[in-house]
Amino acid sequence: MEENPPVSLDRSACNCFALRQAARHVTQIYDRHLAKAGLRATQYSLLAKLSRLERVSINELAKSMVMDRTTLGRALRPLEREGLLTIGAGDDGRTRSLSLTPAGEARLDAAAAKWRDAQEEFEMAFGASQATNLRTTLRRVISET
Repeated sequence: MEENPPVSLDRSACNCFALRQAARHVTQIYDRHLAKAGLRATQYSLLAKLSRLERVSINELAKSMVMDRTTLGRALRPLEREGLLTIGAGDDGRTRSLSLTPAGEARLDAAAAKWRDAQEEFEMAFGASQATNLRTTLRRVISET
């Protein structure tokens, strides 16, 4: 019987840690810019996804965002309180449906320029072609694991 090679105890080689640390760093860049429009990066991402999907169930959005449903629910509450989205009845009695409000569309539109500023800051520091390659690689991580 063949044995698996020992797992490295070198914590600097931890893929999860490296990805999470990089994600926190990049999120800080986007948060700094988007704060001027009254949003956090996570909120902007949710509003942008809702804008593209129009009306969607919470479960579908959670799957699309690669988020736990409970975590998504907590992230949606402040957006609902601010009147940026509505949570209504879904296609059947068991589901809830999400949609962007006109105020949500307006906030998303106002934040788009701030998002572009964050995007530009990241790409200036990291390199535009490297950023494109990074996004391609990260999409592979999502689809292949």
